[in-house]
Amino acid sequence: MFDGSITDHTTANDKANLDAILSRYDALMAAPETMTPEDATDLAALAGIFDLDAGRAPTELWPEVRTVLTAQAPRVVENPVFTQDATALTLLVVEDDPEMAQDLTALLVEAGHDVVGPFHSAEAAEVAAGLHTIDVALLDINLSGATDGGTLGRSLKSRWGLKVVFLSGDVTAAASHADIAEAMVIKPYRGADVLAALKRVADDASV
Repeated sequence: MFDGSITDHTTANDKANLDAILSRYDALMAAPETMTPEDATDLAALAGIFDLDAGRAPTELWPEVRTVLTAQAPRVVENPVFTQDATALTLLVVEDDPEMAQDLTALLVEAGHDVVGPFHSAEAAEVAAGLHTIDVALLDINLSGATDGGTLGRSLKSRWGLKVVFLSGDVTAAASHADIAEAMVIKPYRGADVLAALKRVADDASV
């Protein structure tokens, strides 16, 4: 189930991202022969985050996906009011341990951050990144699906320019992806460790 809620911090950029996806697939449905394997894969992943049957043909799947997307369309706020600290971030959380994902999300929300997720698969997170304006991706490296967190991190950085913070108990895996990480937090971690890493990223003028 897609757990990322739309909050009052949503901006016009989020709606623009959604409009782009709607336009993209509306055009592909009008000319199905132009759909690439990547287009079909992205659509199936998008269906997956809404618990729709992704095994159907794209032309059957898109009308349902479009309905759900339209129903959950981001609300545009002309003048967003941030009641939390000015360093509040919108964070993509990808963690396949349900209990750890729940605890991490609660920690981040309590600290004043917005959370998109948590997601348990790289594929769902990849699609969600195209629907939201995200500051930082918090990624577990060793995900249980076909795509690991390191590969996901590289894709998010190259496609969307996202900053990546890895959460991992596998020091070797973390080290192999150190070149794309803004920070790493080694499991088992304390909440303070995660928040300190995010503060370091937020202090970067480019966030």
